[in-house]
Amino acid sequence: MNKSTLSKQLVRLSEQDNVAVACVALPASTTVSAFGVVTTASIPVGHKVALAPIVRGDAIRKYGQIIGFASSDILAGEHVHVHNVTLHDFDRDYAVGQDVKPTQYVEKPATFQGYKRPNGKVGTRNYLGILTTVNCSATVARQVAAQVERSGMLANYPNIDGVVALTHGTGCGMADSGEGFALLQRTIWGYAQHPNFAGILILGLGCEANQIRYLVDAYNLEDTVDCRVLNIQDTGGTAKTVEKCCEYLADMMVFANEHQRETVPASELILALQCGGSDGYSGMTANPSLGVAADILVRHGGTAVLSETPEVYGAEHLLTRRAVSEKVADKLIKRIRWWEDYTARNDGKMDNNPSPGNKAGGLTTILEKSLGAVAKGGSTNLVDVYQYGEPIRERGFVFMDSPGYDPASVTGQVASGATMICFTTGRGSVSGFKPVPCIKVATNNTMYNRLKDDMDVNCGEIIDGDQTVEQCGQEIFELILRVASGEPTKSEAQGFGDCEFVPWQIGAVM
Repeated sequence: MNKSTLSKQLVRLSEQDNVAVACVALPASTTVSAFGVVTTASIPVGHKVALAPIVRGDAIRKYGQIIGFASSDILAGEHVHVHNVTLHDFDRDYAVGQDVKPTQYVEKPATFQGYKRPNGKVGTRNYLGILTTVNCSATVARQVAAQVERSGMLANYPNIDGVVALTHGTGCGMADSGEGFALLQRTIWGYAQHPNFAGILILGLGCEANQIRYLVDAYNLEDTVDCRVLNIQDTGGTAKTVEKCCEYLADMMVFANEHQRETVPASELILALQCGGSDGYSGMTANPSLGVAADILVRHGGTAVLSETPEVYGAEHLLTRRAVSEKVADKLIKRIRWWEDYTARNDGKMDNNPSPGNKAGGLTTILEKSLGAVAKGGSTNLVDVYQYGEPIRERGFVFMDSPGYDPASVTGQVASGATMICFTTGRGSVSGFKPVPCIKVATNNTMYNRLKDDMDVNCGEIIDGDQTVEQCGQEIFELILRVASGEPTKSEAQGFGDCEFVPWQIGAVM
């Protein structure tokens, strides 16, 4: 945080800004001498106050960028929020490649203790997974996982982190071809080959649209000790299926337990960047700190994955400027245009975001939210753009298309190959995403202290001036290496991760 823009009451993020953010709740008639304003009404913590008169129709600027336009005349010292800010289109300069610069790689990359897999990938955890093709096999999958836990089978296999059943609500009542079907299959396959699974069992009912044989044919699945497929109808019903699955898993455990952690370079890490339950501090503390950590990882040869396309909407020009080619920029812009069409044909609008909780935390428009969210992506070159669940092949900073809904977005990132997750939150999001560990990063002291059992890192001290964005970013990076090496996160300790597998559903339910 630039000290010259910070008082104990307000912080201005750019010299171009005509608003500042309240560091504490400010009663009406509070004099903020550092900025020469007197509040005309109470300003909640994390909310914005006008630093000078703003005429109706003029741009509201934060981060040095336009976040909206005044819907009425605004006085200096007035609360700036949904009651006096509106949104409309304006020209943005995509300036493709303008901010591209050579990546300064470190001479001696960091390392972590990971699991090398036979296919050359490296995992950060060692799970066995049960994947379902359809909701109709979900209960049986959970019964299998529960039976394994009750039996104590894992007691003899200390190198296995557990057996997790990942179920979902689709797989039938859908077209067996097209965009939605391909997306679901790509997601399931991404999990099936994920390096955090030492073995997987794919379980179907038998008559669903999303047939196991389609997966087998499309992705050349082979029936081996670490990959088994079966249908409930063919196996003889629930009880026989549970018994057969437990037999398969018992064989997998012997194989999975042989995997040992060994020293590998940080370049093998793929880090998913997420934010949820955002507030007015997200783009000022936790998100830019995570951006610093992402930059450090990229300089060590690793990969950082930004997603949530509706939450970069309006800030995509900051990413196209970092795109290494017109082709990469065009891929991102095409996803933005797809979302505009997708929301329009479903009677929605891209500016329906932020959520009520985001607004209560001080975020006014999707532009403000997006500008803060993009900060998670740091400052290195954008080297590629991927569709949801598409395998990530390039190392460096990349983008994967997804909804802004956190569970669906993370599910896609994991399907694409993410082996670590960093999740920033200002309101207090609690979740986990097996088989991948998730680090929670708090934006403010109040929430961090209230939810200490769920938060791994506190970036709230940046507002107090006790930490810098760079210091917090380094702290996050060092924690990423420790967690990748086996240190449990708060969400893992709380037992999260079994219910957050949410493949993105596109298309008609029939």
